[in-house]
Amino acid sequence: MSKIKILFKMFYLYHKTAYDPLIEVFRSDPRYDVALSLTHENKHTFGIFTRKLSHEFLKKFEDQGYRVSDEKEEFDIVVVPDVVNESDFDNTLLCLIYHGITFTKTVTFRELKKHRTGRYMIFAEGDYSVQQLHKSGCLFNSEVHKVGYPKMDPYFKKNQFNREEILLSLGLNPEKKTVLFAPTYKPTCAYRLKDEIFEATKNYNLIIKLHHYAWRGKFVRHSQHKIFVRRLSKYSHAVIIPPDDYSILPLMAVADTLVSEASGAVTEFLATGKIGVIYNLDHDLLKHSDGEPLLTIDNREFLKDSFVHINRANELEMGIEQALSPTEEMLLAAKRDREYFFYKLDGKASKRVKAEIERLYKEGTHFNPV
Repeated sequence: MSKIKILFKMFYLYHKTAYDPLIEVFRSDPRYDVALSLTHENKHTFGIFTRKLSHEFLKKFEDQGYRVSDEKEEFDIVVVPDVVNESDFDNTLLCLIYHGITFTKTVTFRELKKHRTGRYMIFAEGDYSVQQLHKSGCLFNSEVHKVGYPKMDPYFKKNQFNREEILLSLGLNPEKKTVLFAPTYKPTCAYRLKDEIFEATKNYNLIIKLHHYAWRGKFVRHSQHKIFVRRLSKYSHAVIIPPDDYSILPLMAVADTLVSEASGAVTEFLATGKIGVIYNLDHDLLKHSDGEPLLTIDNREFLKDSFVHINRANELEMGIEQALSPTEEMLLAAKRDREYFFYKLDGKASKRVKAEIERLYKEGTHFNPV
């Protein structure tokens, strides 16, 4: 009996964090032939030179025992991290499992609207994302299936991450509290907190995890990562995570609090049960060229009762202290927010995705049309 061929299509290396639990749950089933692809991983310099990196990482995947694909073969099921050229996957069960939180930025909905003829099975992390997908008018032929958040599954598995080992491997002190700074690339607080993040965390460990784009030079200049790299030599309590270390999950496991603004990492950190610090941005100024907002939610209002919000860099130190010693009211609000934004944080979302994909594949009525 021939195996069911499933492709996990990745654009960028950091997309693999969202797919790792799903890849493993399908690889453990002998009925499936599981392949990985990576298509967009390049490094851009001076806006002129491009170095292709995808093949380097695909070779590493092969060395780790994965099968890789150049996508010049037919698959029964294709899992994508964002919208694609649907004509490349005719008569295929096309599953969209977004590479991060579904609802954070409006670009998700904007791209789906451009691909209205495609038929995506969209797997959402909770009630709010389902509501927003329907409300946005971006679904057309696509469907939404609420399953939870597979990316976070490893976090909820016992003994998956050893705090002391991870911190020691980074050269940090396990006896100290740890602050994770994870700004997104746009809109970002990176430039506003470039000095304060170091100064305000002198009594803690500081782990800096920049967005993958901050290193590759296409969507944001290399200066975004260089401003932090240059400052590291002055601060022994701080480390910056290189782009090839793509997973943020071990860092969330060891972090006692998170500092960010509009990154999906904010919502992911909510799932851990710990409290973060949100740097407020001026939502009214954050718009696409056509005037549509960049963010689906004003980050000044997002998690306003559960996370600490600050408006200026000089409030950062106090904000961190408050996040490390949250009130009972904040903890209760965070619990309510988790239940609203996430469906079943039980480490089993990837298994639910697999079960739903199998049901859809068996029905055979949800395939991307030829």
